Amino acid sequence: MHLMYFTEQPMSTYPADKGLEFGATALMFSNRYFDPVDGSRLYNEFLEQYLYAEEVGIDGIMLNEHHNAPFCMQAKANIFAAILAGMTEKVKIVMLGNPLPLSENPVRLAEELAMIDMISKGRLVSGFVRGGGQEQLAAGVNPAYNRERFEEAHDLVVRAWTETGPFRFEGRHYQNRVVNPWAVPLQKPYPRVWVPGVISRETIVWAAEQRYPYIALNTSIADTKKIWQTYDDVALEAGYEAGPENRGYLIQVHVSDNEEKAIENARQFRWMQGEFTGLAHPVWSTPSGYSSPRNRRAFVEFAAGRRANPRGQTSFEQQMEDLRIIAGTPDTVVPKLRRILEETRPGILALWGNDGTVSQEDSMTCIRMIGTEVFPAIREIAKELDLKSPFEAEAPVSIRYSTDLKAPAAAAE
Repeated sequence: MHLMYFTEQPMSTYPADKGLEFGATALMFSNRYFDPVDGSRLYNEFLEQYLYAEEVGIDGIMLNEHHNAPFCMQAKANIFAAILAGMTEKVKIVMLGNPLPLSENPVRLAEELAMIDMISKGRLVSGFVRGGGQEQLAAGVNPAYNRERFEEAHDLVVRAWTETGPFRFEGRHYQNRVVNPWAVPLQKPYPRVWVPGVISRETIVWAAEQRYPYIALNTSIADTKKIWQTYDDVALEAGYEAGPENRGYLIQVHVSDNEEKAIENARQFRWMQGEFTGLAHPVWSTPSGYSSPRNRRAFVEFAAGRRANPRGQTSFEQQMEDLRIIAGTPDTVVPKLRRILEETRPGILALWGNDGTVSQEDSMTCIRMIGTEVFPAIREIAKELDLKSPFEAEAPVSIRYSTDLKAPAAAAE
């Protein structure tokens, strides 16, 4: 099993009351409330967390990016990935990931990722995402073409990584007269691609067709099982049987040496969900054309007060009961994680350990206990349940990887 640490890197020092007063903190909430002095401190604290995660034996650092919102300070995940590529030695750098539809130059993105892969000596996992709806609006990208741009940019990036140049690429959204990057990945045929998501069936289907592991982002156990059923059905149609190596799961887990403190800190997971900050208006999150008509209608009805949030964001107590939020000491956390592993059987597990205004001291305590107490127990459970990660399972010939500097494996014909 591959075990990762994640935080959204929140900009948690802005005046939350102003966000609540405005009614949203994404897209249209003014950046005059951003303090670069606090931003500098927080960036360096997050870097300290990531370096400590490697020190205590965590397998991977999960990175992502968002825009125009204080709930995530990473405006370009590749920057942190590049820093970590040079400052770490063993930990996987797992990007979940680069929002492809926002890219106006996928070839440059391919070059950046290739550089990260080479500097890290083959430790990059390059996840791709569609990006949030409000981010399409902020970037001036037509939401109606989001999925088209996602798939076309993916194809161009992979060709830039694997096909000898120069060659020409003429797509609907991207036209490159010359594709001939000199920076190409160390991993062959190209870095592993993992695809995260929440409720989009189309993304699940696409990931299964590509044989890319799908990472369910903080979904309920019941919804996660539905995701795997969809993935497994598509995999069989594509000619293979999916297993734990194709499944990933991100869950919000805060660990402390004190049960009460852990639960109190875990309440900060509601910070991103909007209880303290507001977040984006649902219509901005799912602008017309961005998602399927069914999903769009659900969010519009939620915005109008006619139905519950389609993402299932309920009270803190309910999420604790449903195991969408877990908090406590290692002794109480591990049995709950065992239940999740038994029921959802992922080969990739990411713990979203800290959010909101959790102090740096408590964040580091959480990371230490995850790395030295929780994850060792989880590794034993994973062996018992035969939950192999993509690194442990025998990869199909079409995506066999090598980082041997002298004799990299050839890409499959």
